[in-house]
Parts: sequence; C-alpha cells; structure tokens
Amino acid sequence: MGPGTRSRFGPISSPAMDIRTTASSTMPATGQGASERASGRRTHQAAVGMLTASVAALYCVFALTRYHTFHTSSYDLVIFDQAVRSYAHFQPGISIIKGVHNGFGPHFSVLGDHWSPILATLAPLYWIYSGPQTLLVAQAVLFALAIPPLWIFTRRAFGGGQRATAAAYLVSVAYGLSWPIAEALNFSFHEVAFAPVLTAVALERLQAGRLRTALIALAALLFVKEDMGLFVAGIGLYLAVARPRTVRKQLLTGLALIVVGFADTYLATYALVPAFGGRANYYWAYTALGQGVPQAVWHLIVHPASSLRLLITPRVKLDTMLFLFGAFCFLPLRSPIALAAVPLLLERMLANLFPNWWVTDFQYNAYLVVVLVFAAVDGAARLDRWWARARQRIDARRGQPGAAASAQPGVTAPAVTAPAQAVAAAPAQPAGAGTGRVALLCAIAMCVVAVGLIPQFAFGAALHPSFYKLNARARAAAAAVAVVPSGVTVEAVNHLGPQLSARDTVLLWERLHVRWAPWVVADVRRRQFTFASQAQQAQRIAFLERSGYRVVFERKGYVVLHRAGASASTGTSGTGAG
Repeated sequence: MGPGTRSRFGPISSPAMDIRTTASSTMPATGQGASERASGRRTHQAAVGMLTASVAALYCVFALTRYHTFHTSSYDLVIFDQAVRSYAHFQPGISIIKGVHNGFGPHFSVLGDHWSPILATLAPLYWIYSGPQTLLVAQAVLFALAIPPLWIFTRRAFGGGQRATAAAYLVSVAYGLSWPIAEALNFSFHEVAFAPVLTAVALERLQAGRLRTALIALAALLFVKEDMGLFVAGIGLYLAVARPRTVRKQLLTGLALIVVGFADTYLATYALVPAFGGRANYYWAYTALGQGVPQAVWHLIVHPASSLRLLITPRVKLDTMLFLFGAFCFLPLRSPIALAAVPLLLERMLANLFPNWWVTDFQYNAYLVVVLVFAAVDGAARLDRWWARARQRIDARRGQPGAAASAQPGVTAPAVTAPAQAVAAAPAQPAGAGTGRVALLCAIAMCVVAVGLIPQFAFGAALHPSFYKLNARARAAAAAVAVVPSGVTVEAVNHLGPQLSARDTVLLWERLHVRWAPWVVADVRRRQFTFASQAQQAQRIAFLERSGYRVVFERKGYVVLHRAGASASTGTSGTGAG
C-alpha cells in the first residue's frame, strides 16, 4: 500500500509526503522492465545495508576506543551494565551503584529511576558476553538501524528517481554524522539507544500509510523512558494539526495519541517509578514554575511572558536549539513533523534545574535527532514543490509553451518536440510536484553541515591519532585495575568503574560516604566526580590509611588500597573525613 492511499485506518501520509510518479513506476510491466526494477531494488538494498553496517562499525570503534582508553564512566555505564546483567539473571534490573550512591539502597531497580523496561531486551546479549562493551556495541547498532527507514522515507518524500535516491544517501550520511548521535555515543550508554530506530520506523510507516506498524513502534517508545509519552503526544499533535480536520480517522488517531502519550507519562512518573522504589518528584526541575504539574501549568497560563523567557534563559538553551535545527539547515521549521519535537523540547528548556538538560553535551538531543531529520526531509520536499510551482507561474507569465497547462491541475500540455510514442511512455507529473533539484541541494547542504560540525563535537576527537592511543596515565590506570582481583567489591573512581564492572561489584568512590569495601581504586591527580578538589581526595586516602587500609599500588596519581577482612557497607552511614 503506497503513500497517499487509504489504509484500513484511513489515509495517514500528508500531501507533503506524496511521491511523484516516476518513469520506473509507470513504464509498462514488461519482463525486462520488471527485471531491471528488481535488480535496482536489490542493489539499493545492498547499498543501504552496507551503509548501515559501516556506520554501526564506526560507532563501535568510537565507543570501544573510548572504553579502552578509560574515557567512559561509572555514571552511567556501570549503572546500565549492572541493571542489564540483573535482567540477564531474571532479576528486576538491580543497580547497586545507583541505589547506594543516590540513597535508595543496594537492591534498587533502575525502573525506580526511569521507566525503561525496554532495557530488558538486551539481557540475552549478556548470555553471550557479560560486560559494558556489550551495551556499547548494542547502542552503536541500534543508532545505525535508523538509517534504512530514513533512506526509504527520504527517497519516497522526494519522489523517487535518481535525484531522490542520491538525496536519500546524503541525508542518511548527515544523520550518521550528526552531532546529537556523536554526543550520545560520547557519553557511554543510555536508554536513548532505542529511540532513533523506533522513531524512524514510526514516521516512515505513517508516511507509507501503515498505521498499525507505526502504532506498534510508538507503543514500544513508551517503554524507552517515562517522558517518551510526551513524544508520542507530539506525534499525535502533528497528525491532528497537519491533516485536514475532515479526515476523521486521522484526527481521531492524533487525538488518541495525545491522550495516550500524556496519560502514559503521568502513569509512569507517578505510579510505576514509585512502585519500584523511586520518587515521583526526583527529577522535578521546574521550581521556577511551581512545585508540581498543576502549579506549573497554571504559571504557564498566567505568566506566559516569564515562561517564554525561561525557554531561552540561560542563553545556552537558545544555543542548543539553534544547533539542533541548524544541523539540518533549519529545514525542520518548514514541516509540521517538527511539532512532534515540541513537548520534549519544552520539557527540557522550561527547566530551571538540571543544567545538563539544556546543553549540546550528553544524550538528551539524540531523542530529537530523528524527528528533526525527518522534518528536514519533509521541509525540503515542500521547498522543492514550492520552487517548482513558482517556476511554473513565472514560465506561464512569460508565455512558454506548456507552462500554463502544467501549472493547472488536470491539464496536460501538448507535445512539442517529442515523438508521440515517447510522450505516451513518459511519466505523468502531478500538479504541484517538485523536480527534485531543490530537494537534492537541501540534502547536499545537510550533509555538508554535518561534516562541517564534526570538529566541534565528539566525533572530532576521532580525527586525531592520539584518540586511539593509551597515554602514560591510561597505562597506569590499566595497571591499577589489574591489581584488583575478580569477584570482589570495589569502590572505584568514576572513570575506572567500567573496566571493573564485568568481574567485580563496583561502587562509586565518593566524597560523602566511605563504603568500607575491601578494595578502593582512587585518583589524586585529577578532580573526581563528587569531590570538590584533589586535596579532598588526598585527605580521603589518608583517612583510609589511618582506618586500616594499605596502599598496594601507586602510579601517575592512581592509588589502590586494600584492607584485609573488610566488608563493604552499602548503607548511607560511614561519612569519612574530608
């Protein structure tokens, strides 16, 4: 069932997505023509598959290199490693490092932190290899798997043919090199790994008029994180607004998604997360608006001006949004698909707490990258059609043969120079269809921008040979990790925990509490997460030595301590000096 057709659920694809009829789709279905088309499909399937595999491989190299050069961190890689290992043992996603550090206790499930049960689908991979590297590879593959539906969407939106095909490859490369994906890969692993591919499948299937598959993908998104209900509501907003109100099922589908999306976020936040030991208000970041959702909504209504200022205060919020839309040449602003991104953007930019939400670093922008690139494609297709109509009107005013007819729906221009049989075999061009030239130029521009932004973001580090080498500090870190035996409990500095997590129970070496683990891996050369200064870290080591720990390794600032007979405390007592 192609775009523009009516599925059993009603027409889903918008006019902006309707494909132009191409010569390949209108030529007589001779045996030779069918064979050529089948061969072309196989060629593109192989090419898209190779592109996807290549991008996944590059992502793997980037992520695993960061792991082996000690650039990953316990927060958050060890959290997810412990949780997925727990799922692999048919337990409810327990992460001791998260529970102990954040005061929830050693048996804390990550479902009490974020509603992300989809992580359990990775558990079978841990039956093959149980370690953080598995998560890094899985995330790399999942990010890359958004490429095939993106390629199909782009080629269809641009009307098929050579220009559309070339544009589809360029847009796929632009996504593969996009800075939100780079920053997500740079920050170890998160549940966002599932968002791009599920979003891509949902939007491509909506374009194709396959509502059932799209709804399945959107339903799966609700298991990625509690706020993905906001994104699903955004998809509903797009469907309800972009389509004519007379299309009854389209409007009802959109409204239903809005209701289901908001209801899911509310249920996950206020019922499911607390049911697994978390707190519903743990990530409430809107104290400038009020102490809860009702107060915040009322503030938005009564004080719209100050609320709008909050969207761009501090300035980094505006910078992040400019980078998000600028990465795709601001083309998403021409498409109603961009409406789907609005709820998640508001969630982040209305916050006055948690500055990590506002910036270009970390994983948060990867939730939006796919919907923005799809919106950019739709925006480029609209721009292409607008340009074609403008040219037709200009040509009509100049009195060029056939221009007036081509500018009017349902009127066919007479053949001027082509033989009659050639005209009969030529593809029919629907009124208002674009030529594909502007769309191709937009795809080229997106690809150029993506390449141009590489040095400014995380992938830029991979351009330097030093990225792949162990320096003296990294070699010392490897030696320190090697001193710790397998099967023990160890307090480790943030960037060494991932190397120990596959074989040991890792706790965070932190400022506020001493956990009295038998082994401690510390660092006094560089300020560590939760500590205020290196001096404070040195004071903690001195305190441990006075408390019976013995230094068994020391090099390049790394210190490994051991206390025979020690038993780790996973409570919140035991505050240490310094």
